[in-house]
Amino acid sequence: MEIVYVYVKKRSEFGKQCNFSDRQAELNIDIPANPELAKQFVERNPVDVGIQCSTSMSEHEVNTERLELETRGINHVEGGWPKDVNPLELEQTIRFRKKVEKDEKYINAVTQLGSIMEHCIKQNNAIDIYQRYFDDEDAVEVMEEAPSAKTIKVFRDPQEIKRPATHLSWHPDGNRKLAVAYSCLNFQRAPEGMSHESYIWDLENPNKPEIVLKPSSPLVTLEYNPKDSHVLLGGCYNGQIACWDTRKGSLVAELSTIEFSHRDPVYGTIWLQSKTGTECFSASTDGQVMWWDIRKMSEPTEVVILDITKKEQLENALGAMSLEFESTLRNPFYPKNFLTVGDWTARIWSEDSRESPIMWTKYHMAYLTDGAWSPVRPAVFFTTKMDGTLDIWDFVFKQCDPALSLKVCDEALFCLRVQDNGCFIACGSQLGTTTLLEVSSGLCTLQRNEKNIASSMFERETRREKLLEAKHRELRLKEKGKAAGKDDEPREEGAAPNLEELVTQAEEEFFDVIFTELKKRETEAMKSKPEQPSLEAEEEMEGEDGGEKGGGGSGEMPV
Repeated sequence: MEIVYVYVKKRSEFGKQCNFSDRQAELNIDIPANPELAKQFVERNPVDVGIQCSTSMSEHEVNTERLELETRGINHVEGGWPKDVNPLELEQTIRFRKKVEKDEKYINAVTQLGSIMEHCIKQNNAIDIYQRYFDDEDAVEVMEEAPSAKTIKVFRDPQEIKRPATHLSWHPDGNRKLAVAYSCLNFQRAPEGMSHESYIWDLENPNKPEIVLKPSSPLVTLEYNPKDSHVLLGGCYNGQIACWDTRKGSLVAELSTIEFSHRDPVYGTIWLQSKTGTECFSASTDGQVMWWDIRKMSEPTEVVILDITKKEQLENALGAMSLEFESTLRNPFYPKNFLTVGDWTARIWSEDSRESPIMWTKYHMAYLTDGAWSPVRPAVFFTTKMDGTLDIWDFVFKQCDPALSLKVCDEALFCLRVQDNGCFIACGSQLGTTTLLEVSSGLCTLQRNEKNIASSMFERETRREKLLEAKHRELRLKEKGKAAGKDDEPREEGAAPNLEELVTQAEEEFFDVIFTELKKRETEAMKSKPEQPSLEAEEEMEGEDGGEKGGGGSGEMPV
């Protein structure tokens, strides 16, 4: 219904037109106040009165269209098949498709929708003639900025008796949290009253740990479950395996029995890539590797003794200090190559060359404690040292020295862990301080053609080591043959040296490197000191001063 009202009014009824002008104020009348009239009124303060400037001259009505709602349901079967067609029967489905494809409605619907779909496809296939296509999306230009890193957060052990941070683990969902294991690894030298607690830190609150883990023995290692971020696996100093569920609190949820656990501290624990997400295994310096299922922690599911003689004797077993299971955890880009840290150097190995490493760093004056590959760059790895230094190596651009050497703290660094994006590095120190660092974009961004360069370098060094191994093997066989037939005869000049001579030569080379480094440091220290005149120079200066004061050295008086 439409309501229309037409207003009709004469022009004379609108009032006279107002002509405003600027002039001085005029007093037309002045009425003085009468105090007697004020007695007849009651004062109100405040007074709130609504005043309408114009009178209401119309009314308004709105009519909306009526909307009827209806609720309907639909019984949907797989593929929209009718009830009389079994979708599991191939013959029935083929027969029904042929019947539908012959229907005129189906042909018309496909024809109409085809034009719309063609229009959308043409829009998606529009080509920008100025855009560069078919480039490697992951690769970018080489960054010209110098490698750098800065400290973001510092997490300190809240206990009065400080303990070394022995292991770190990033939260698998978003890396918003960091689990840190604290333990004193000196045998029977732990201070009295030292706490057994380990912590889970929130990156946004470095002042107080978010969750406190309370094991029966200090934790040497601690790992998040990649499939369930609420579950953590820990290896204790007394050899037991502990499991936590953060939804249940700080106490241990599952604990292995002491009779079926390791005999030494557990230095490595790793979750297996299983369907249930409950399987894991551990390693210790007692020479055993044990497989566990956290649903039943009373005893391990399998035990392997690391006896190279294959006699499975625990007395001859070799202790394990590190542990990896997934092949991509060695080098994320080249599973055949892996990194080891020890003997004051870091070494890169290949499965094709097992007798010697294919690449290695120089010998450092400080002992190396931990190392890790970059998860985003195949040519970058990180190492920590006992002098509190973090070294970042990029062997594509520099092989002899680290690309960046950063002094993180004054005490020794014991462990490190790299975030999945490669931008953040967490380092744990001897006094329980965990430092979070952020590296520059050049160190965490894949460079152009870096994969091919690193792969060719690994292959080249592997071939070189194979040739050297074959040559050394040939020399050893010749030496054995000569030793069998000519034990008493002196060795000819130019013949291959025996094993003792090789060991002696290696020791001499090692000590030469040490002495050279010490002399280098002494020379640098002398250069840094201010120069002082030598004793001979001082005597010459005193002699010159004495000659001037005496008026000559010959004893003759001046004319």
